[in-house]
Amino acid sequence: MTGFVPFLRFWVLAGAMALLSGCASTYLLDNQVQSFSQLAALPAQPTYRFERSLSQQQDPNQLALEALADPALHKAGLRRDDGAPRYSVQVGARTERTLSPYADPWGWGWGGGWGVGYGARHFGVGLGGPWPSTETYWVHREVSVIVRELASNRVVYETHASNDGPWLDHQAVLPAMFEAAMQGFPTPPPGPRRVDIQMGQGSS
Repeated sequence: MTGFVPFLRFWVLAGAMALLSGCASTYLLDNQVQSFSQLAALPAQPTYRFERSLSQQQDPNQLALEALADPALHKAGLRRDDGAPRYSVQVGARTERTLSPYADPWGWGWGGGWGVGYGARHFGVGLGGPWPSTETYWVHREVSVIVRELASNRVVYETHASNDGPWLDHQAVLPAMFEAAMQGFPTPPPGPRRVDIQMGQGSS
């Protein structure tokens, strides 16, 4: 039996590495999206500048968030022009760690080690991991985009996207969520809908 425990330990570790390597593959990010519009079509000069609330003006991360949203706005047809904007765009994001719906009721987490026990009539082998703790990797995320027409000072477009899933790099997830939120601009379908975005490699 001396070679049995190292053999089992090898395959447990190999399985854990395979699980981690999946983070580097493609990932389908499913988003719940709802949008509201008063625009009938994209105007001839769809220029914009970013607008910030008072709290966002004090947030050191707001500039980075706007940079993550900018590619999705450009893909939707908007063009940033701080000198001659037709619209202002306010973007927001919120993330919250939540309990995974796939949480292990036994509360296993990442660990290591193994042991062997035996008695007069019984023999057993125990492995102490590594086992993935799904509670650590589940996150609720939300993003929002509000477009205001500067000439009339009225909101002409508002959209929200949310996602619940495992922990992934915000630098990769948030741009994909903004892309989902802006799908259908400027005439999105009514009501809540699901928008899937295929994320490429290296998003873990």
